Amino acid sequence: MADVLSYKPRAGEIPTNPGVYRFRDADGRVLYVGKAKNLRQRLSNYFAPLRTLHERTRRMVTTASSVEWTVVSTDVDSLQLEYMWIKEFDPPFNVRYKDDKSYPFMAVTLGDEAPRVIVTRNRQIPGARYFGPYPKVWAVHETIDLMVKAFPIRTCSDSSYKRAMATGRPCFPGQIGKCGGPCSMTVTIEEHRAMVDDFVAFMAGGDERFTRELTKRMLAASAAMDYEAAAKYRDKLGAIEAVLGKSALVLAPDEDADLFGIAEDELAAAVQHFVIRGGRVRGVRAMTIEKEIDISTADLVDQVLQRAYGDAQDVPRRILVPSLPDDAAELELWLRERRGKKVEIAVAQRGQRADLMRTATLNAQQALIRYKTRRTSDYVARTQALTDLQDALGMSEAPLRIECFDISHLGGTNVVASMVVFEDGLPRKDQYRSFNIPETTDDTDSMYQVLRRRLAYLDRPDEVDEPAPAPVSGEIGEDLDTLGLEVKRKPRFAYPPQLLLVDGGQPQVEAAARALRDAGHTEIAVCGIAKRLEEIWLPGDDFPVILPRTSESLYLLQRLRDEAHRFAITHQRKRRRNDISSVLAEVPGLGASRIKVLLKHFGSVTALRAAAPAEIEEVQGIGPVLAQNIHTHLSTR
Repeated sequence: MADVLSYKPRAGEIPTNPGVYRFRDADGRVLYVGKAKNLRQRLSNYFAPLRTLHERTRRMVTTASSVEWTVVSTDVDSLQLEYMWIKEFDPPFNVRYKDDKSYPFMAVTLGDEAPRVIVTRNRQIPGARYFGPYPKVWAVHETIDLMVKAFPIRTCSDSSYKRAMATGRPCFPGQIGKCGGPCSMTVTIEEHRAMVDDFVAFMAGGDERFTRELTKRMLAASAAMDYEAAAKYRDKLGAIEAVLGKSALVLAPDEDADLFGIAEDELAAAVQHFVIRGGRVRGVRAMTIEKEIDISTADLVDQVLQRAYGDAQDVPRRILVPSLPDDAAELELWLRERRGKKVEIAVAQRGQRADLMRTATLNAQQALIRYKTRRTSDYVARTQALTDLQDALGMSEAPLRIECFDISHLGGTNVVASMVVFEDGLPRKDQYRSFNIPETTDDTDSMYQVLRRRLAYLDRPDEVDEPAPAPVSGEIGEDLDTLGLEVKRKPRFAYPPQLLLVDGGQPQVEAAARALRDAGHTEIAVCGIAKRLEEIWLPGDDFPVILPRTSESLYLLQRLRDEAHRFAITHQRKRRRNDISSVLAEVPGLGASRIKVLLKHFGSVTALRAAAPAEIEEVQGIGPVLAQNIHTHLSTR
């Protein structure tokens, strides 16, 4: 492959103006759309020597056969044009969104003559104003039931409304007090529209205004001895307070903001969009993003905001993000045009905002794990993953049993390894193993040692696990031997894998291949997954195998790698805790309970080692002499 693309523009041909560029393939299909403040500077990054490009970026530019650009007058114009072209062409190398459609919304059909409030998952109702989404359908209905007590707007169906208006008889929900529209024959269309406007304003965050207004009216009616009207205002006020009580006050009462928590890896990202109105979380929107080319968190935030507010009706005055995009100022101007007022984009760094960002990010991390787990646990997806792996790795059969190995250590000490097992694409946790490595030179040596130890069991198929405890008299299986039935126990490590996966690149794969050769088991396939670029390395190859980002096989390998890493870290931390506990146990007068209190108080071994005797003495049950003994003992170890 040539190191320079044939369609690279000539020097000086690309302008330095802001603009939007498009990469096309040989058939004219738009592959990627991007914007730049300086087109020449941005595009030069794509036409650098191919060997220096990120692997997925290299795949995009080599798939393309041409590039074109459009110059615009301002950076805001480039942002608008980029958004329009991404919507129009849906380029395969731009980030792809998968909205979480499982959550229901509350919608107010403002396009109707007499708007009604409904529960729906349809986001395409013309002229509708949406609130939510809500985690459960019952939560939406509960909110609506409380809200219509304060703002009695229409809830009946369109057919009921038309029949009532044609016959002059109230609709059935109106007869039982469940519908407050014109079809109930209690208000005019104009009066109903005013109540709908108040309903929408309240749901959009006008809590305090309505609470103050109703309180004022209730007191005025009571002073005028109009107790019936005062009771109605009291009931409305109670309904509003009940709605407000359903959502905690997470920010200042006058705070209207949207907060975006993001969790990502090399190939995907999960976004949690918290909608905060009047200081309360009014809804949570979730989406999953698939990434094709390398993209920073700041650029991802840029794309997410364009997606969230491109066609939005409700833009808040403040948007909180984990990282500021490079064109934050232009985004603020773009959003200001949609809102009609100033919009601020900021990073949540401290206080309540930072706490809420941590909550949103945690939810995003869990959503990303669920997304990847669903893909690898689905039967069709698992079958496809194993078939794709067989083809990509040139195997004679699908790898029904895969064992993945990872090495973990802390500064070269407490070196351990993990082995996790997946059969038919699902984890077999009963067959996980962990290894201690007392002496090693580096990670490749550690990998070689562990694999030799594991492969040695393939040559001893008759070795069995520890015998099970003898059954209690009368239990099933008590005298199987006396009945002439053979008691079979599963051989330990005797079932050979079709594929060994190691966490690492070329060096780790070569070490694993050497272990297979030395053990005489070259029939087992081996590969490695390098985390930085998610490349798949095979022994003896100079270039990695690149699996498509939508490949089920890549998600399976990622999950194996992540599970092996988690298992290794867990074992390594357990060893560290045991090590420090055994060291502390050597201190006279320091028992197990006090060791536990010490470690809990300081939070880490490092903090305990760095603590002065006076600080150790602050721990309950530790006196001055014992504190000095602990400090001296840890200082000499």
